Amino acid sequence: MTTRRFLVTGAAGFIGSALARLLLKETEGDVLVVDKLTYAGVPESLKEVGLDPAKDIQTSEAFAVSDGRRLHFLKADICDAAAMAKAFAAFRPDAVFHLAAESHVDRSIDGPGEFVRTNVVGTATLLQVARDWWREHPNFVFQHISTDEVYGSLGPTGFFTEKTPYAPHSPYSASKAASDHLVRAWHDTYGLPTRLTNCSNNYGPYHFPEKLIPLVILNCLDGKPLPVYGTGANVRDWLYVEDHARALLLVNEKGRDGETYNVGGHNERTNLEVVRTICATLDELRPRADGTRYESLITYVADRPGHDLRYAIDPSKLMNELGWKPRENFASGIRKTVQWYLDNDWWWKPIHEGRYAGQRLGTC
Repeated sequence: MTTRRFLVTGAAGFIGSALARLLLKETEGDVLVVDKLTYAGVPESLKEVGLDPAKDIQTSEAFAVSDGRRLHFLKADICDAAAMAKAFAAFRPDAVFHLAAESHVDRSIDGPGEFVRTNVVGTATLLQVARDWWREHPNFVFQHISTDEVYGSLGPTGFFTEKTPYAPHSPYSASKAASDHLVRAWHDTYGLPTRLTNCSNNYGPYHFPEKLIPLVILNCLDGKPLPVYGTGANVRDWLYVEDHARALLLVNEKGRDGETYNVGGHNERTNLEVVRTICATLDELRPRADGTRYESLITYVADRPGHDLRYAIDPSKLMNELGWKPRENFASGIRKTVQWYLDNDWWWKPIHEGRYAGQRLGTC
């Protein structure tokens, strides 16, 4: 059991909160959450590991690490170098998991500037603060979490590997590609111990409802149309979020500095297959009162600009070198996910009724 101190940026988000929950449940380490709490930041995602959003969220001006607590929450912007330096000095991290990012392709089409600011400028700011900290704490590790979208689009065959050239097509993927290059530059130029992961599409509990899988689940429950871009033929490799979190911890514990590890689930599905699977699962778990099938709600809409055809990751390096393997396949993971949304409307209803109600994004 590790006793390290983990600083996790973006841990009020989907993947970040899954990682924070894992660290608190399966290690003896302390966790500092650093999150700006933009529209997709949901601190209630950490309630099951002891966070009280009404009392436990601190600001930089008065931030202090409380003795006896394992989970700390700082509301701050990673672009604020002074706030980040203060957080490092107060918490004294052994490792940073950097997940804070603007992360929705459709939103990046509508407003690319915020993606450049957070994903590029924010990463550079955090790297420089981390470099200053590492000079006096040589066992420190900076771990950057990225996406397979930096690699561009695949044809009907083949897989992304750690050696695949970058070819981003959206403002989101371009900003993440830039952040990846910065992380490598800080390692190669300054010697900062870094590790980088690129993952396939995540799904699971606490997923903000603008993304495909939770959007389809909640639209089904509301009897709303299920929008499918184009013909629904675009392919993604799906990874259960808790499997991803375990991979991130494994890379932190056993990975090599300066290395990249791709994390994928070997669960390729077309978007249409994903939607139909959710519909069939809900037909079983919560049939519609009128007896009709949820699939009747599918509606085809104009495709997203620059929509990549296919993503698929080869995770062989992670599996062979570090011994990782996913615990969930798509069938088991999607059933768990649908059941979680059925059982936890306390989490998603306030979001659905307030911040995001399922409207389409990314139409330019």
